[in-house]
Amino acid sequence: MSEKNVKEFVKKRYGEIAETRCSCCPTCEGTNPIEAGRRIGYSEEELRNIPEAANMGLGCGNPVALASLKEGETVLDLGSGGGVDVFLAAQKVGPKGRVIGVDMTEAMIERAALNAVRYGYENVEFRLGEIEKLPVDDGMIDVVISNCVINLSIDKDRVFREAYRALKPGGRLMVSDLVTEGELPEEVRRSFDAWACCIGGALEKGKYLESIRRAGFKDVRIVKESTYDIDVSKELKGKITSVTVEGQKE
Repeated sequence: MSEKNVKEFVKKRYGEIAETRCSCCPTCEGTNPIEAGRRIGYSEEELRNIPEAANMGLGCGNPVALASLKEGETVLDLGSGGGVDVFLAAQKVGPKGRVIGVDMTEAMIERAALNAVRYGYENVEFRLGEIEKLPVDDGMIDVVISNCVINLSIDKDRVFREAYRALKPGGRLMVSDLVTEGELPEEVRRSFDAWACCIGGALEKGKYLESIRRAGFKDVRIVKESTYDIDVSKELKGKITSVTVEGQKE
């Protein structure tokens, strides 16, 4: 599986999600965004205080809740999708702060930008781009967040190097993602649907943390962890874990 083929498939799938508000997995039957959001760590109050259309039930954690955002900070969201974490972060950094969402899917950017205008979010911006080559200058970001997106990239080392580049000295990383307990079967690794479901590209937990450290981050640690309940395959039961990881740039 080439990086180009995986990226094209994932981009197509998430473009469809933006238009249908369906799940990232092949079926969206029974999907309830509010309930899905609560299961991964959002409060009902948080979800009801942002544009409803921003929440498509995606993600595997709530990095904003753990990032200790301060008023006036500049935040970068990798793979911002419909903008749920961007809008939550915008409320925390206030009018003097700024939140930039980056996503490679045009339909997601259009959807999020429309909601920002419609609901009067003046401190947010959505940029079309890839997380392996972020459309931001060096050292301009206080906090990098991401929610169940980095696993979609074949080149995770490059993603974390880009996050490190974008951060100011003393900046911090707070990302929620899926990792594995042990290695996944080869047929899962080679499944486009499994990649789009955030599983096929998930790294083994220790390798994921090491990838962050290789980028230069210090004090890398898991701040929240839980087994990810997934019905894609019986052989994956108990092997997929949701983690939220933090790291610091010196």
